[in-house]
Amino acid sequence: MLGTWFAVQYQRAECSEVIMKVIIATDGSSFSLAAAQEACRLFGRMKETEFTIVAVFEDVPIAATEPFALPPEYYQEMTDAARNQAQHNADQTAEALGSGCPDANVAIEVLSGKPASQIVDLAERIGAQTIVVGSHGRGFWGRLLGSVSNSVVNHAPCSVLVVRSEPAGEE
Repeated sequence: MLGTWFAVQYQRAECSEVIMKVIIATDGSSFSLAAAQEACRLFGRMKETEFTIVAVFEDVPIAATEPFALPPEYYQEMTDAARNQAQHNADQTAEALGSGCPDANVAIEVLSGKPASQIVDLAERIGAQTIVVGSHGRGFWGRLLGSVSNSVVNHAPCSVLVVRSEPAGEE
């Protein structure tokens, strides 16, 4: 179905190429890697697909009251560690995508803030047609408490593919 739609859009295009922009959100989990593999399977054969892998880290909240106050260096170190982990997660996902789609056009974005809002903002900023996210499958309580994938689905300016999987060793 997607292939048929894409072929029709390609034929109707006034320019010689149609660029499909796909965001793959990652948190470093095997669920995210499964989402990247699915994105490769679905969109990797389209010559003009641009993949953007996004990893979002949250700044460490600062405790301002005296008994809990810590040196500013502590917060900077924790933020740097979170940023480095997000970069590692994005690099790992890019590697997984590249193994299945070796000719893929891949960009990486490491952003700071609330994951769902940063993913949605990025989709708006680059004009993405699809966001691909993994689902941790936390069941009823996960849905009740909310999740990044649920929030992205409800606020995204484009289609969202939630990839459900059950990777070994994770729940």
